[in-house]
Amino acid sequence: MLNVESYAAGQWIAPDSSARPIENAVTGAIMAQAGTSALPVASMLDYARRRGGPALRALTFHDRAKMLKALAQHLGEHKQALYDLSFSTGATQRDHLIDIDGGIGTLFVYASKGRRELPDAQVYLDGEVEQLSRNGTFVGQHICTPLHGAAIHINAYNFPVWGMLEKLAPAILAGVPAIVKPATSTSYVTELAVRQILDSEILPDGALQLITGGVGDLLDHLDCQDTVSFTGSASTALSLRAHPNILRQSIRFAAEQDSLNASILGLDATPGTPEFDLFIKEVQREMTTKAGQKCTAIRRIIVPQAQEGAVIDALRSKLSKIVLGDPAAEATTMGALVSRAQRDDVRAKVEALSSEASIAVGGLEGFTVEGADADAGAFMPPVVLHCSDPDSAHLVHETEAFGPVATVMGYRDISHAIKTANRGQGSLVASLITHDPETAHAVALGSAAYHGRLYINDRTSMQESTGHGSPLPHMVHGGPGRAGGGEELGGVRGVMHYMQRTAIQGSPDMLSAISQRWVPGAAQKPATAHPFTLHYEQLHTGDTLHTEPRTISMDDIEHFAHFTGDTFYAHMDEEAAKRNPFFPGRVAHGYLLLSFAAGLFVEPNEGPVLANTGLDGLRFLKPVQAGDAIKVALTVKDKTPRNPQYGEVRWQVHLTNQNDEPVAEYELLTMNAFAPA
Repeated sequence: MLNVESYAAGQWIAPDSSARPIENAVTGAIMAQAGTSALPVASMLDYARRRGGPALRALTFHDRAKMLKALAQHLGEHKQALYDLSFSTGATQRDHLIDIDGGIGTLFVYASKGRRELPDAQVYLDGEVEQLSRNGTFVGQHICTPLHGAAIHINAYNFPVWGMLEKLAPAILAGVPAIVKPATSTSYVTELAVRQILDSEILPDGALQLITGGVGDLLDHLDCQDTVSFTGSASTALSLRAHPNILRQSIRFAAEQDSLNASILGLDATPGTPEFDLFIKEVQREMTTKAGQKCTAIRRIIVPQAQEGAVIDALRSKLSKIVLGDPAAEATTMGALVSRAQRDDVRAKVEALSSEASIAVGGLEGFTVEGADADAGAFMPPVVLHCSDPDSAHLVHETEAFGPVATVMGYRDISHAIKTANRGQGSLVASLITHDPETAHAVALGSAAYHGRLYINDRTSMQESTGHGSPLPHMVHGGPGRAGGGEELGGVRGVMHYMQRTAIQGSPDMLSAISQRWVPGAAQKPATAHPFTLHYEQLHTGDTLHTEPRTISMDDIEHFAHFTGDTFYAHMDEEAAKRNPFFPGRVAHGYLLLSFAAGLFVEPNEGPVLANTGLDGLRFLKPVQAGDAIKVALTVKDKTPRNPQYGEVRWQVHLTNQNDEPVAEYELLTMNAFAPA
């Protein structure tokens, strides 16, 4: 008997007499218990707010990203123990790769995105600086900073590791501590993962706590700085969302809930095409992975009416090869549902659906289970139903049998397919298997508003695609309506859920100090040495080099034109140039100005500048004619370390003429070496 403990305010707390029993999905035997009636939830929130939050906020985004990477590596080194324990949930080794390895992979992705897309600072800049006054002395900037509360993560039973880590990664990266509450039936796997994380001592105290069992009156103690993120049933989501304190405090609430996901077979994807075979493979995989216990699994199989029989026959053949049995056995391809109660619920849902659809493949009785007792464990074979009249049906568009169950239904034309898919009233994902771009365009326009993700696959992408049911940390995971209305993951978008966007207004100097990034108009510090001779750590935002002017001659313009081959009339024909409303006559090439600017500010000798990696935001502001003189102000705008050897420096390059009028501006990116140790 496993005693599944909670981790609260720095202490492990064992279950008490109120604990709930947990059964082994394979044998049906009671194997664990979890829950306590005396959980100090107020102390947990205080511990998160006073210990975890300040410690995380003291770090930069890059510091927190490095922690996520270290956590991913640590869990990767100890994942075999998670594999071994997870077999008791009914999951196969292939399922473990999705849950455990998928969760670890999510940590790696957020670690990478944190280093590449977020600053090495404590403030995230949202958008560009807004000039709010005529002369630019009063400007605005939207910033995002971490909330000062706790992230409450209430997770579902089907992914005890990924479900925790996909929420934890963006919260930690944002700088917000988390209190994790897994579903009781598989909480023993989550508890082991939390123990591994805490044993690593990578996260600061208070950054992660665990509730196994009920949450007590936790929600009564939340305030406007806390967030709640829930994955599970729509009914539970509704009760949580409607909690008086959540409503009263306007607490951020995100839900990922019931979803009647659809997969559409294009009219062009007839038997014998790569797309038809791909469609059958996708459906079979989504029905059997995790025994169909996936929020993204295909529930409605929408196919051309002419292909209903062919699809059912193909699925019958494909599903007949599934080996249902002990998930730890190497030959098993589908394990058990999480519990007998869940199995009974799925069976009841199939019985209800049978009033509108007939069972076409499989059944609820007379199946074989390899290496385990079919009656003792929570086993159920794949079941395909066929609804001959989806327009009149209701239950097939409203009832989710959360197991290896899906319903085939026909459509007349692509608009009918779109209408049928949308009857799910909001889902996490819909897929379309077609090689016809026009069909893809029609489905995207007609159905995207009803789905959090559209997965379109064909012969071109099938070898590298990740599958209908695979949420990726790079893309948002959520959906409208029945799916809950929330958005998780999505790279930096997921991080923003745990941050407050604030409009900052003030002088350029004030915004520079807050953002730790030089804002045009802020004070510039004259360079005491040529900035290209300074190592990365010797450069500071606001450091500026002012160059001597260089006069542009007509010979320069003509030489550049012939040398590059750019003999555009505005540079070579005086009368034609004058007829152009943008030019007073022949003008210098924009790229000539860039080249001459580089000649003015570049230090030619070997030094800390390793490479010019590009430029952003190039604008030509005023024409330059022969006889004009240009000069450059080169300012350190921002810095981002990339590795122990070098970092990226973003320079503001501002070109003016002899009258101090702006003629061009852009941001130059260079890689600069750190000083040798």
